Amino acid sequence: MYSYNKLFTLLSLFAILYLSGQRGFQVEGRKTKHAPKKLFVFGDSYCDTGNIKKALANSWKYPYGITFPGKPVGRFSDGRVFADYLAKHLKLKSPIPFNLRKVAPKQQKFGINFAFGGTGAFDTLVRGPNLTTQIDSFEKLIKYKQYDVSDLKNSVALVSVAGNDYSYYLTTTNGSYTGIPSFIASLVNQTTIDLIRLKKLGVKKIVVDGLQPFGCLPTATALSSFKQCNGTANAIASLHNTLLTQSVAKLNQQNKDHPSFIILNFYDAFLTVLENPSKHNIENPLKPCCAGVSSEYNCGSVDNNNVKKYTVCDNPKKAFFWDAVHPTQAGWHAVFHELKSTKALHQILHN
Repeated sequence: MYSYNKLFTLLSLFAILYLSGQRGFQVEGRKTKHAPKKLFVFGDSYCDTGNIKKALANSWKYPYGITFPGKPVGRFSDGRVFADYLAKHLKLKSPIPFNLRKVAPKQQKFGINFAFGGTGAFDTLVRGPNLTTQIDSFEKLIKYKQYDVSDLKNSVALVSVAGNDYSYYLTTTNGSYTGIPSFIASLVNQTTIDLIRLKKLGVKKIVVDGLQPFGCLPTATALSSFKQCNGTANAIASLHNTLLTQSVAKLNQQNKDHPSFIILNFYDAFLTVLENPSKHNIENPLKPCCAGVSSEYNCGSVDNNNVKKYTVCDNPKKAFFWDAVHPTQAGWHAVFHELKSTKALHQILHN
């Protein structure tokens, strides 16, 4: 395994080489006076509000959802997730999950949430739709006249992927980082292709979040008793974000008067909260609230005798992380609070 310094140097050099040879993309955009009226969400468990099948995840089991709505509904948290907060920021109801759209058809007027927990830009271990397949479903709704040109011109798309892609990569390489530079390049390239496709389908603004510092997730900090982030993992996330930022900048350069692509800086927002937890009334910021007794992944699991294989903290509102990789509702609230002061959030609402 690479040392932190060697890996970071390798990744930095690769970033320079990759970015210098990257081609620009042609993107068209038009200005509208209307505020966003619909939100379309694509991605993974950070935004999934109920698409993942019950057999695939503990997010449909107690104690998930205990803060909101009071029972498990498929959200990977004790309550709301990031998509819910962005919808509120847009003054919209949180868009209904794609798999539940026929149950409440009237809610489709606010948009659709296609995000599926455990998925990525590429295929992962989870048997669910990757980003491209999620966009395929969106395109079919457009084809069947569920949404017209006017709807799309007054819409925002949120794209939240990549964390599961890296988890799957490390699983297939037995934890080796040897080929990580080329993998980062291919992952950013695929994400960019999908962003362009959303624009061509007619969506006015496409918002993509950068990678969180996944070296600070409980899965990475467990070895230090939840006291210290993993620098190597954070270096990879940082490079991913650099490449993604450069790629999105190239997209917007093709349409300088009306840039359509916006990046949300999850990395800095997460770190700001984790490094200043008291500002948000958070204690032990790296420690998950719902922790497995024998494995950090056991939140919601029970044994054959129905005995819980996890414990839950006394007050989820004072915890940043809910389980091994997902923030609590309080954690997402804190992250969104930090993002609200950024130019990106302002750009989403204003033309």
